[in-house]
Formats: sequence, C-alpha cells, structure tokens
Amino acid sequence: MFVGYFTERPYQDRTADWYKASGVGLLDLTLSNGVIDADVQADLYHRYFDEKLYIEEMGFDGVMLNSHHSTPFCMGGGPMNLEAAVLARITKKLKIILLGNVLPIWDDPMYLVEELAMIDVLSRGRLVSGWVRGTGRESVAHNAQPPYNWERFLEAHEFIKKAWTQDGPFRFEGEHYQYRYVNPWVRPYTKPHPRIWLAGIMSRATIDFAVENRYPYVMLDSKLELTAQVFDYYREKAREHGYQSGSQNLGYMFKICIEETEEKAYETGRKLIEGAGNLFLDGSQGHANPWAQNLPGLNTRKASGYLPTAQYVHNIESRGLNLKGEAIDFTAQAAETPEEHDFRRKQIFDGLLERHAVIVGTPESALKQVRHVLETLRPGNIIFWHGDGDFTHEDTMRGLKLMGERFLPAVREIGRELGLLGAWEADPNGIPLEEPAAESPARV
Repeated sequence: MFVGYFTERPYQDRTADWYKASGVGLLDLTLSNGVIDADVQADLYHRYFDEKLYIEEMGFDGVMLNSHHSTPFCMGGGPMNLEAAVLARITKKLKIILLGNVLPIWDDPMYLVEELAMIDVLSRGRLVSGWVRGTGRESVAHNAQPPYNWERFLEAHEFIKKAWTQDGPFRFEGEHYQYRYVNPWVRPYTKPHPRIWLAGIMSRATIDFAVENRYPYVMLDSKLELTAQVFDYYREKAREHGYQSGSQNLGYMFKICIEETEEKAYETGRKLIEGAGNLFLDGSQGHANPWAQNLPGLNTRKASGYLPTAQYVHNIESRGLNLKGEAIDFTAQAAETPEEHDFRRKQIFDGLLERHAVIVGTPESALKQVRHVLETLRPGNIIFWHGDGDFTHEDTMRGLKLMGERFLPAVREIGRELGLLGAWEADPNGIPLEEPAAESPARV
C-alpha cells in the first residue's frame, strides 16, 4: 500500500487582525494580499520544506502537493511546480505527487511539458503528474474561460502526452493549442512518461476519463459511504472498458491527528479546521464565494453529471453550487460570544469525528479507525491530511514522529492483511476480464 502525506501549506499570521477574526468565517477571495508579511511567508515556506524532509525520514512513501490560487489557505498555487523541483533535488526516496496542475488555465502547456519533465529527471523518476480541472478561483485568477474548461483539459492532456512520448520535431494543431515546432530538449526520466493520476470529488466525467485512460483516481476528503459508492462506480466503468480495476487504481485522502494521549489528540486535531478558512476542508471556517465558484460552463447543470458525493452539502457548498448567487450573511456568527463560538466549533468537530471525516487518537486507537476506512473503501493509495489549519511546526513534527515510529508500520500491516496493493505494487492497467482475479475480502 502507498502511504502519502498532504498539507495545504496555509499562510498563518497569528498576529494579524484578519487571522484572529477568522472565527466569523472568511468569505473566499475577499482578503487582499496586502496583508502578507514577507518574513512570515519566508519562514513558513522554509518550515514546510523542513517538514517534508522529516516526512521522508519518518518513512512516508510520498508527499502530495496541490495548487489553489489567490487564497491564504494554500501557499502552493502557481509555485507548486517550483516546490516539486526543490523536493526533487533535496529528497531521496519520496514520490512527488502533484494533484495537481490545473490544465485548462495554461495558455501554453509546453511549459508543463518541460517543467514536469525536468522534475522527473531531477528526481530520477519519482514524479506523479496529476491533472485537475480546477475550480472557479483558478479560472478567475488566470482569466481562463470556464465554458472551455473541459475542452482545454482534454486537449492539453493530449498535447503533453504526445510531447513526452513522440520524438520531435512535429506540429500540433488543436482547437485551443497550436504549435508549429514541438521539440522540447528535456525529456522525462520515466518511460514512456511520468505516472499520471487524477483527483476529484464530484464530476462523473473526470472518473470516466480516468477509467478510459486507466489512471488511478484519488478522492479528496469526501464522505466515507458516498466515496464507497464512487469507487463502486469506478469499478463498474472499468468492467465496461474490459478490465477489472484493483486497489492500485483507487486513492483516498483523509484528515488525521496522532498524539500521545486521546485528550491531546482531540485538542491538536481541532486545529485542523481552524486558522485561515479553507472552504475545501470539511468543518473549516471558510465559505465559498458564489460568483467565483459557480461560473457558467464550469460545472454540469445536470444531476446525472455528478457523483454520489454531490449529496453531501459540504461538497456542494465548497463549489458555490447551492448558494444561487446569494450573498453570505455572517451577522449571526459575528454576534457570537467567544464561549458560543467555541461551543459551536466543538460541535462541528465532534460531528467530523463521528463520521470519520477526521481521525484523532493515539497511534493505537487511531489504527482502529483507519482499519474501518480501509475496509470500507479498499484503496491501495492513501494520503494523510495533517499539519494544516492552525497547526504549529511543533504540532506537525510531533505528530510525524509518532506516525513514523508507531503508526505507519501498523497501517502497512493492515494493508497487507486486506490485500491492498498500491500503484507501485500492481499493474495500474488492472486485470483483463478474461483472466481470473484473486479473491479479495468483501467490503464492510
């Protein structure tokens, strides 16, 4: 089983008024970058790189990076590929999972062809180049036309794969991208090209595309029972395409906090949903801005275009889909006393724990909850979301040490017991239907 690590790399300035006021809920894309303190940001970037070096030391298989734009909850954004290049040089074993580059916003995907190939070369084949369609925030930040989001995604994907695998020079004439001369002088280390993963939470079209190309698909912090239905859909579509998908084709990212005691785990774990409001983090104080998220053409207007995970209100709200363009009123929250606010946030966090949206505990107690997740979903690739929100560096390092020494070995043992093979242990092309497949334990 593949075990990875993820954090959004939030911008934390605990002395700032806006950060202290985040208890009333930040409306997405409304905070000016004029609040950025250069020294705070530099310290944070160095901190996050130090943590990733320790992630490798503690025995994780890989680190996942993502790309959101114009927001304090994610300092990755455009620099994600630069982060990956640094990690490619300073780490030795970690797989570098990019989930991912937002293909439709790139007017010149030749840059991706070359940048990602160089990362793959520097890391000697440790890159996983994940693609995503992005959200409204990315279209706004890059002035990309949302009605062409899916078209540009497909065409950019076609061009990048061709540039990675076909000897140049050649021409490429598409609807959105045209090149007279394609002959990049950096080629991927991995043959025929770096591994490609897809990630998402709501779109059937994205899973259909993943199945058709036999790419592993990672569900991002989605509700457990609904995610199980999505994975069943992946398996069903794979059979339609003539193969049986295995655990190596499926990935799941979920929040976790490990401490020495249950009380400390609960206290630290609550920080995951505090700090700079992250509208994509279930239970956070961030709120979607409807005009920026629910752009015409970006999201399907037909219910049939959504996965079962669209039934969960948080998933819909994080994309501005059920707000109908109405402004969000924070008056009621702003009027809360500190005691009322803390009580309400505690109730929210307790609800997350109850439905396994966050797993907190000692290394031993958390294992029982992780087993439940693995038995329910049967993914071969898992990514622990940790060190986020209002976590301090000390919180993160303490948790990483406990995970490396007492938690990850036991998680891997559960994976072996359940027969869960990761993307590097089994053929991502799955098993042809005409060949008998090994019996796998039933999902509970």
